[in-house]
Amino acid sequence: MVERVTVVVATRNRLRALARSLPLHPRPVILVDNGSTDGTPGFVRRHFPDVHLVEAGANLGAPARNLGARLARTPYVAFADDDSWWAPGALDLAADVFDAHPRLALLGARVLVGPEERLDPVSQEMARSPLGVEDDLPGPGVLGFLACGAVVRRDAFLRAGGFDDVLFFFGEEERLALDLAAAGWGLSYVDGVVAHHHPSPSSRDPEARRALAVRNALLTAVLRRPWSVVARRAVAALGGGRAGLRGLRDAAPRLRPALAARRPLPPAVERARDLLDRPARYPAGPRVPGVL
Repeated sequence: MVERVTVVVATRNRLRALARSLPLHPRPVILVDNGSTDGTPGFVRRHFPDVHLVEAGANLGAPARNLGARLARTPYVAFADDDSWWAPGALDLAADVFDAHPRLALLGARVLVGPEERLDPVSQEMARSPLGVEDDLPGPGVLGFLACGAVVRRDAFLRAGGFDDVLFFFGEEERLALDLAAAGWGLSYVDGVVAHHHPSPSSRDPEARRALAVRNALLTAVLRRPWSVVARRAVAALGGGRAGLRGLRDAAPRLRPALAARRPLPPAVERARDLLDRPARYPAGPRVPGVL
């Protein structure tokens, strides 16, 4: 049987999570290790010799997924985190959906969280996207997604530049979604394609994560949105307490590369993106810009 989907996983120092999730992925699987120091590469070689291991040698953040996508030899690529996996049959269904919809570049899945299988709030928002369903697409249109629950058309993903090293990680999905739409591709939520996500209790500082969301929301606006949106996001961050101010400060060193890569969206895509902004009107730290 000809393989149609490759699973690409990026990881860093999450050996225990990988030991659980790697057996659950349909093959082929490409694992990109972001400079782990906990023995992950050796563990994978010993216990999962059928996994294509790529050692990045450093923490590349979200763009590590780009390495895996370039190495894939299938038309479609499914992303997963080290604590997520795809439901049985989900990727066969995803491939069928792509085969039937040649303009589709990205499919957002229904993500079930934890052993209780709670529907992720982002999946809920995608399911009721105000962008509607276009005739040549399989589900509601979206301009954002969860990376651990996304399948992409490999060629379209690579032509759009993959994930962005200006953003590094967290909220990295929006810029890619906007660029795919700007190139004329379709992005849809498909409820029948299911991914599972069992996040470990985070030891990260919640304020630091809020600051990171502020930083990347602002940088994404600089990369692709009108200056009025940049201003609104900056003002919202100023009113966002310590996390907002920290996010603004952390964005400053990345402004020069963001400005160098700035490319405003086509008017139709900007109008669609603005429609998604209206309920919250440029919050300081959206969880998934372009969806919420």
